[in-house]
Amino acid sequence: MNTMIQNQETEKLLRETFTKNRDTIERFSADLMNRRRKEALEHFMQEGIPGRKTESYKYTDMPGLFSPLLHMNLQPNHVHMDVKEIFQCDVPELDTHIIFLVNGFLPPNSTPLEELEGKVLVGSLAEAARRHPELLEKHYDRYTSLNPEGLVSLNTAFAQDGLFLYIPDGTKLERPIQVVNMSVWEDNLMIQQRNLFILGKNSAASLIICDHTLAPWRFLNNAVTEIFLDEQARFDLSRVQNENNSSQHISHTFARQETASTMTSNTITLHGGLVRNNFYALLNGEHAENNTYGLYLSDRNQHIDNFSFIDHAAPNCTSNQLFKGVLDDQATGAFTGRIRVRQDAQKTMAYQSNNNILLTDEARINTKPQLEIYADDVKCSHGATVGQLDPAALFYLRSRGINYREARLMLMYAFAHDIISHIAVPPLRERIGDLVDKRLRGELSRCNACHINCGKLNY
Repeated sequence: MNTMIQNQETEKLLRETFTKNRDTIERFSADLMNRRRKEALEHFMQEGIPGRKTESYKYTDMPGLFSPLLHMNLQPNHVHMDVKEIFQCDVPELDTHIIFLVNGFLPPNSTPLEELEGKVLVGSLAEAARRHPELLEKHYDRYTSLNPEGLVSLNTAFAQDGLFLYIPDGTKLERPIQVVNMSVWEDNLMIQQRNLFILGKNSAASLIICDHTLAPWRFLNNAVTEIFLDEQARFDLSRVQNENNSSQHISHTFARQETASTMTSNTITLHGGLVRNNFYALLNGEHAENNTYGLYLSDRNQHIDNFSFIDHAAPNCTSNQLFKGVLDDQATGAFTGRIRVRQDAQKTMAYQSNNNILLTDEARINTKPQLEIYADDVKCSHGATVGQLDPAALFYLRSRGINYREARLMLMYAFAHDIISHIAVPPLRERIGDLVDKRLRGELSRCNACHINCGKLNY
């Protein structure tokens, strides 16, 4: 079938699915979210699923992910499991607030919306919309305009729940929040999760998101996260993606930063059949700082695609982008990084780098750094490298009595450490360093932290 016709058929099926299940979708959500659905669906039908002719998706087959169309779980109580009892993937020595999400919903036995110290709110997005509509009215679906593509609108049309985080003005959350984000079903499943994080003036928080699949089925997660940082807010976001080789994960993260705010994000992709991470940041206030880091380790036929767009709209702002990848076997990947400096954004400092190591002749990576500068008093740079392990460094290590395998591992870990070192929480940094080391050694096939042993599902 012609690709365009196939896409149109898929989009038509998605519209029919929405129409048929609209009552169910809206019953398990909040009025404020429901009011956005019709317009979002119409926008999705106009934009469609991005194909390879869309420049930013040139190297990733998005339409193929939606055909055949997967089942959607539209009722949060359908999965019955005591996740706290069976899943204990917390980071040792890291004192965290732990939140569980199953297929985009909080489990039935969870507290819908918790109040932590300093009147911090964390929990269900749908519940937050019911209890605090004034917060969502101001922030929900307000920051996606940086990239109003079809898949974001598809999420807005279908999303019923997800994670909500609110840090009031002047509150600095001492303990990190850890989110264990699980996909589990008896068959293939599509998930539409929506997250909203709001940080008030002079506030601070750290959030850790761990993505897992607890079954060997094909999961397609189309997730949207909106983040607002008010003046002088500080936010550290770490994400570990460790899903099975049948899974596909599309993540859209939108951040708006006001004056003197700082956001640092670290995304570590350990496993996943196909992963597409979209990062968008609008530096809207003077002296805002954004640091976006990513590490992807892939093998077999895995495909990892990272896209970042940092928009400097105010003067005296700083951004740093660093993405690194190690690709083995027949793995493929892509990186597109874009920096835009608007005319009034003088004194901007923006740096971007993408470095890749290919361990085989069959591994492939496409990298495209971009600068779009309309101001004249700026310091900006971008670059990309694709290569193999340094033979001179290998020779040096082997001449010191280190065997070939260990020498390769040492060089790969040193390459990856640039990203790991930017993780702000020391116990988390140590734990992720251990996971990366095991992944590079090929030992991340079994995790014994709980009864699930979910690591074995990656192979």
